[in-house]
Amino acid sequence: QVQLVESGGGLVQVGGSLRLSCVASDPAVDMYAMGWFRQTPGQEREFVVATSWNGEYTYYADSVKGRFTISRDTTKNTVYLQMKSLKPDDTAVYYCAADKGTAQAMAIRIPPSVIWGQGTQVTVSS
Repeated sequence: QVQLVESGGGLVQVGGSLRLSCVASDPAVDMYAMGWFRQTPGQEREFVVATSWNGEYTYYADSVKGRFTISRDTTKNTVYLQMKSLKPDDTAVYYCAADKGTAQAMAIRIPPSVIWGQGTQVTVSS
């Protein structure tokens, strides 16, 4: 089973930037769709972005379009989430996700087979 470990979360002021990283334990993840979700207390886990195994297809939630960018470095088995112009509403625990299905499917509904990281807290202060 592939394991995912996120890092890079923290406290940032409104308008600031952060870059999250997600390292996979197995190079096999190179063939997986990868994505990021976020969750606040009492709320369901929310889709943020997903990208196909080769990066050809990428889907963003409307709330983050133009501010967040996903990228992947297959040489390091790592996926990044660059976040800019952060807002208080971006405050959440961010989870890395990997799935053998498509990025489009990940964007529509959380696949039951998805593999999760442990999450990293992002707090945007005003």
